[in-house]
Amino acid sequence: MGEAYIIDAVRTPRGVGKPGKGALSHLHPQHLGATVLKALKERNNVKTDEVDDVIFSTSSQKGKQGGDIGRMSVLLAGYDTKASGVTLDRFCGGGITSVNLAAAQIMSGMEDLVIAGGVEMMSYHQELAAQDHAAGIKPMGMGSGNMNLQALHPQSHQGVCGDAIAHKEGIDREAVDALALESQRRADVAIKEGRFAKSVVPVFNDDGSVALDREEFPRPETTAEGLASLKASFDVLADVSIQDDGKTFRQLINDRYPDLHWKGVHHAGNSSGVVDGAGAILMASKDYADKQGWKPRARVVATANVGDDPTLMLNAPVPAAKKVLAKAGLTKDDIDVWEINEAFAVVAEKFIRDLDLDRAKVNINGGAMALGHPIGATGTMLIGTALDELERSGGRYALVTMCAAGGMAPAIIIERV
Repeated sequence: MGEAYIIDAVRTPRGVGKPGKGALSHLHPQHLGATVLKALKERNNVKTDEVDDVIFSTSSQKGKQGGDIGRMSVLLAGYDTKASGVTLDRFCGGGITSVNLAAAQIMSGMEDLVIAGGVEMMSYHQELAAQDHAAGIKPMGMGSGNMNLQALHPQSHQGVCGDAIAHKEGIDREAVDALALESQRRADVAIKEGRFAKSVVPVFNDDGSVALDREEFPRPETTAEGLASLKASFDVLADVSIQDDGKTFRQLINDRYPDLHWKGVHHAGNSSGVVDGAGAILMASKDYADKQGWKPRARVVATANVGDDPTLMLNAPVPAAKKVLAKAGLTKDDIDVWEINEAFAVVAEKFIRDLDLDRAKVNINGGAMALGHPIGATGTMLIGTALDELERSGGRYALVTMCAAGGMAPAIIIERV
């Protein structure tokens, strides 16, 4: 089996995901996808007629984000039409999965040059939600509205699941708020020290003016007192009737866990930020990289996927990390950089506790609570962030994983070259 090398990684800054308010919200999602693809082409002198495939992740593939946005972004970026594109959906985990699939294609010898990435405009999600509301479509969590499926595998809202897990694991409000505050502090340090500068590329408007060239979401002024003053976000939502039979999000969890009773601990300050963004990674076989004179930055060591309980939904990252470590023949002590997506504070806090990790090695430059979580793009962004941190710190191995709806988690281990 061959090696899959990471040649370069880029991403846009994350823009606030509010229609009319975020700096990127007026742009078409294909524009963000094309931005990162253009950057890879220009930074590495990519011969786009030799790109075997572009594998993109987008979670909400409707409207502007539908119609195989991967291929459409390739065309908008000015690539040769020989460069094909495909778009996948593994909810939040798609950005890692796009890289994993690209690696598998290269390692198997089927392809030599593949770009993996993702794009998501959360500002557009609000427009889609408004359309569903106008059409009388009720929210059904991340599970299907099929009542037979909900009877077999009840699936609630992610935030409600996060609160239920926190209670089940004995993780209190003070702990999740403390992690959120630390995420903001670390992101602030990373931004001020230019730790993201190597990967972040500006987004331009059609007229050539700058739309966004910096992170828009972080709130470095956040304080412990400010976080403590915020009201829990999901208690009211948990008890809203969302099914035709009158069941609430809370009852869907109680169908599987009847003795689990909880009060919310998550709010806007300790949950992932709603943002727009895109990321992409250039990957190649050893022979192709050598032919182009490229110096690889990292190699893919191992990848893994895990399914877990879809009712609590957010607990798969720990078994995914264990699985990918076993595949790589490594232990947790071999990992220098850990990236676990901060979908909700409890996800990262439980991950650290269950694996007994050194907190100094986890989300070193902050996470989604400070920087935001553009669903289908986040995993790719995290891999790029992990690579940048390996190079900055001189570390060898990084492990990246994240929870995904339906009770899933992809994972990847990369080694700095």
